[in-house]
Amino acid sequence: MKILAVCTGTAETLPGRKSKTGINKHAVGGGVMIDTEGLIGDAICDRRHHGGRDQAVYVEGSLTLDWWARELGHALQPGTFGENLVIHGLDNCEVAVGDRFIAGDLVLEVTSARIPCATFAAKMGDPKFVKRYTRAGRPGIYCRVLQAGIATAGNAVTYVPYAGVPVSMPEMMATFGKRLSPEDRARYLAAPIHYKLRTVLEGEL
Repeated sequence: MKILAVCTGTAETLPGRKSKTGINKHAVGGGVMIDTEGLIGDAICDRRHHGGRDQAVYVEGSLTLDWWARELGHALQPGTFGENLVIHGLDNCEVAVGDRFIAGDLVLEVTSARIPCATFAAKMGDPKFVKRYTRAGRPGIYCRVLQAGIATAGNAVTYVPYAGVPVSMPEMMATFGKRLSPEDRARYLAAPIHYKLRTVLEGEL
């Protein structure tokens, strides 16, 4: 695997929306420093729902974007889904919480699946895209930064699967907002899930 593209965005207002968003990402040349808060210079406007230590970096796999290109009937430029990194040879469906991506000094750990929102639908120009994305069951990947480093397109990526019982990205999307069985709750809590989801699940005990 390797980094196919590194993408950042600036604060913009989408048509039909009032608040600014940094979802319009574009591939950049050269290296970009990534620390525990994400990519230096990348706009994050809605801090309540985006960014933070457990959503510092948003990753898309090239195999998943290839699937979407076929589904949508046109090529997707890096950053189309608002992703920060595109990793060549990666299928989002095969990724689980706790998996790690290592590129040079940079170490990322998967925390949660991307849940689509109205801003994403506006970005795609389709008010029904939230439902379409959810039905597809191929969510993007949020990561925390375990070790800061510089990301550059072409950097080799080592993929290290989580050693415990997996919680996959499609499963996280399918169970979003639903009450888990005691067995599934225990499995989720045993994995290094996003701190917000951990707080919710611990409150159900």
